[in-house]
Amino acid sequence: MSRVVVLGGGVSGHTAAAFARRWLGRDHSVTVVSPRPEYNWVPSNIWVGVGLMKPQRVTFPLAPVYDRAGIEFVLAAARELHPDGDLDTGTPYVLAEAADGTTSKVPYDFLINATGPALRFDKTEGLGPDGGHSESVCTPGHAVQAAAALDEEVERMRRGERRKFLVGVGHGTCTCEGAAFEYIVNLEFELRRRGVRDRAEITWITNEYELGDFGMAGMHLRHKGYVTPSSTFNASLFAERGIDWITRAHVHRVEPGRILYETLDGSTDEQPFDFAMLLPPFTGVGLKAIGRDGTDITDRLFMPNGFMRVDADYTQKPYAEWKADDWPRTYQSPEYANVFAAGIAFAPPHAISVPRTSPNGTVIAPAPPRTGMPSATIGKTVARSVVDMIGGASEPHHTASMADMGAACVASAGANPFTGTAASMIVYPIVPDYERFPEYGRDPDRTFGEIGLAGHWIKIILHHLFLYKARLRPGWQHIPE
Repeated sequence: MSRVVVLGGGVSGHTAAAFARRWLGRDHSVTVVSPRPEYNWVPSNIWVGVGLMKPQRVTFPLAPVYDRAGIEFVLAAARELHPDGDLDTGTPYVLAEAADGTTSKVPYDFLINATGPALRFDKTEGLGPDGGHSESVCTPGHAVQAAAALDEEVERMRRGERRKFLVGVGHGTCTCEGAAFEYIVNLEFELRRRGVRDRAEITWITNEYELGDFGMAGMHLRHKGYVTPSSTFNASLFAERGIDWITRAHVHRVEPGRILYETLDGSTDEQPFDFAMLLPPFTGVGLKAIGRDGTDITDRLFMPNGFMRVDADYTQKPYAEWKADDWPRTYQSPEYANVFAAGIAFAPPHAISVPRTSPNGTVIAPAPPRTGMPSATIGKTVARSVVDMIGGASEPHHTASMADMGAACVASAGANPFTGTAASMIVYPIVPDYERFPEYGRDPDRTFGEIGLAGHWIKIILHHLFLYKARLRPGWQHIPE
């Protein structure tokens, strides 16, 4: 019997566990270790954050789903990997810690690390809803707080006050521009729907060099026979909605009612606000790796940012020498053949956007995104490889390189199918490949964008479809990632 252990019950981990369980015989076990008892469809937190959905519509308990599917569930946070086991047994295991502080050993034959990110609000002084001065939609709880704060602002505007809204990212190395972008268009839509848009000033603040970078070095979108840079696409969308923007910015500090920030030219400034929703940078969750003799071998398995090393080319080299082939394909650890990473937990070899630093030495450049479709696709691919290796394969044969993978982003405003709209963008590949596509790095026939109601309908359908799939309802496996 082989034991497959998945760390994390998010999009990537849940997908990996579900497919591994479906493909493996019942004489093998699949276990999920997660500190959170609920699954959260994170993209719909945006709607919770503007009051259009309750958190119960974007979450559900994992235990009943796993019990029905035959997946073991350990409600605990993974703290240490012991890939060589201990001196007594030599069996690899994960040391997990429950909420009450008790620890347990979870043995494995194959491990999939899908722990996702740590939300590093602490990287910027005063950032975040827990002891800080800004809102977030990273979790359902944060989104509920953001919606309540928005309600208060709307009531003040209904009494005749003008209010300033600031939305974007709260650090120069953030990787969550897409989520913040979707929040700002929902915020603007919701203020119009509530009849107070004329009393609101809305500003976007981002570490992107140009609008529409999204940590992917921007896109060239084909629409109605024309190719438009995503910077123009986003600028037009903001201009039509009366949204101002600040680009190339690193937020140094968030104070009550204002932020202090630096821009790429080294200058500093401040921006006042009454309501700020600023997303944090990500790092790995802080897993440690311990050798059989008790020595710390974390640096062998993880990069300094806490994300796991996989089959990527981590050689430090100039931007001009970066290639699509640098990116991982199988997500297997180079140190341990039975250890994989999936989703946000794997360490990218480098950024996708051009790295930039201010004269003061401040890094102001988006980190590469790995959420949504890429996370789920990687989780499924890794599960397929693990199942094959349990069946006798000597190495993983299934690949999911982000340099050969497309992604769709639908930034939908409003949750009503008849009154909303959406900015829809599809890109292929996610990581530009200038050897295959020398002009733009991407296939212009499969990279396009448009604004309209159709994308909004798709977003609503996907909300219900992906939650249906995540609940492992009949036929779930046929719904694409």
